[in-house]
Amino acid sequence: MLLKMKQLSQRQESILLLLKKFDFLTRDQLRYYFGLGKKRNANRVLSNLSDYLMSIKDGKQSIYYLSKLGREYVGCEKVRKKSSNVQHYIMRNEFYFYNSCPSDWKNEIKVSDGDTSVIVDAMYSRIHTTHFLEVDNLQSMSENRAKVKRYEELLNNGLLAEKLSHFPTLVWVTTTELRRMQLKEACEGLPVVQVFTYDEIKQ
Repeated sequence: MLLKMKQLSQRQESILLLLKKFDFLTRDQLRYYFGLGKKRNANRVLSNLSDYLMSIKDGKQSIYYLSKLGREYVGCEKVRKKSSNVQHYIMRNEFYFYNSCPSDWKNEIKVSDGDTSVIVDAMYSRIHTTHFLEVDNLQSMSENRAKVKRYEELLNNGLLAEKLSHFPTLVWVTTTELRRMQLKEACEGLPVVQVFTYDEIKQ
């Protein structure tokens, strides 16, 4: 009980709040965002939060997420656990840092025009233009094409473009050059599409 009443520093609270927003973050992503300096210092800072964090080893990297106590501290109802989908979140979050941390970034947003709906991995704006981010990690290319079809329906219905005064730029983060080519081909019916590989955006 005493542990639950412990008051954390502002930086420690900020680390927990960032994990509440982004689900899973690597040590280097946290180090970059909070300016924690060398890896040794970052390890020390995160070790001091060990009661509030869980971690997964990924090669030489550690991936962090909130423990039960951490969720209680920041009022997070969403329970995250180790799964094969963790890399999906890491890729999405890496793109957030790659884009200089957009202030209006939102994760897992449902977009609908009444007829067609799609769950967007993340939504943000850049140069007065709405961007939809999709992460291509473990899903099949047929699943990706089915999602692109829904984006084409949103485009053809016209209501989304009318509401935003433009149709959003669709951005993909994928794993290989082959998948980049396949995604570009699948998205030929959309007005503006950008496809990055994860290696291109990694800090």
